[in-house]
Amino acid sequence: MSKILLIIPAYNEETRIADVILRIREIQPDLSIVVINDGSRDNTAEAARSVGAVVISHPFNLGYGVAIQTGYKYALAKGYDFLVQMDGDGQHDAAFIPQILAPVLQGDTDLALGSRFLGEESYDPSPVRRTGMAFFCKLVSLLIGTHITDSTSGYQAFNRRVIRFFSTEIFPWDYPDADLLLTLHRAGFRIKEIPVRMYASVSGKSMHSGLKPIYYIFKMLLSMFVTLLRKKDIVD
Repeated sequence: MSKILLIIPAYNEETRIADVILRIREIQPDLSIVVINDGSRDNTAEAARSVGAVVISHPFNLGYGVAIQTGYKYALAKGYDFLVQMDGDGQHDAAFIPQILAPVLQGDTDLALGSRFLGEESYDPSPVRRTGMAFFCKLVSLLIGTHITDSTSGYQAFNRRVIRFFSTEIFPWDYPDADLLLTLHRAGFRIKEIPVRMYASVSGKSMHSGLKPIYYIFKMLLSMFVTLLRKKDIVD
């Protein structure tokens, strides 16, 4: 039987993480669940453990990309065949776990990317963020030859080949978004979008707040340019 792991990166989510995990258990009770507690200053770790999740804690906050890569390395070390990742703030509707897993389990794709823009009723991002998302979606779609509607989605499922690939130094730990999709494509992985529902963050937190969008745009364009120059990393 295939081993499936679900990882949840979490930072100061003590008021929401238990409900997120319990909802996942309702939908997919057979999944192993690991919470990567990224240096939270509250009781996130205790709340996750109280409902049966395994918790890996960073000693201080290292950021979203490092947190999810910790989950990938754990999955690789423990021999998991498939992985699902979701956010810990309740934005990702757990009801869509079976849909996002299905094409990966069936071997139709290597990575299934959950999209909030493919028909399921989801929240609308701000006009400024929606414009930025549309720009990078069009750019990455052009570069990989596959129509992508939600390049910043953290709701994903993928197989062991991707787990292994993501566990290497090639993984862009600061903002793993559009550049990561380009890197996957050039390495020979198949990508498929799946309609999912997402909700607005209750906390209002975003890794794209403040002046970060300026850095994000510069970094993402530079990273994609460097990826195009780099020799293709073909993975067996």
